[in-house]
Amino acid sequence: MKISLTTLLLIISNIFMTLAWYGHLQFKKLGWFQNSSVFTIILISWGLAFFEYCFQVPANRIGSQEYGGPMSLFQLKILQEVITLVVFTVMAIFVFKTDTFRWNHVAGFMCMILAVYFIFRK
Repeated sequence: MKISLTTLLLIISNIFMTLAWYGHLQFKKLGWFQNSSVFTIILISWGLAFFEYCFQVPANRIGSQEYGGPMSLFQLKILQEVITLVVFTVMAIFVFKTDTFRWNHVAGFMCMILAVYFIFRK
């Protein structure tokens, strides 16, 4: 149960993270904030990142062995990285529509899946 809750919270966190880090690159297409300063865009990104942390911090505390969870720090980190890539890919393809998914992306993700396997192996 703790792994599922940790994973769900990290997925939500990563949606906000992707929007905070890359969402502003889409503002021009949408006609938003076209004449805004970089400082304004930074503040908007920080606002989105706040919600990222509202989900990420509890996720890591729930999942961490230090707080009674099932995962080591390394396991939490590799889980976070895989979720980050999956969420980013889905958003880049279906929300931002900026890139196409190619064979080298699949190969890279397979390497990440192997990393998860090796990190979680006892």
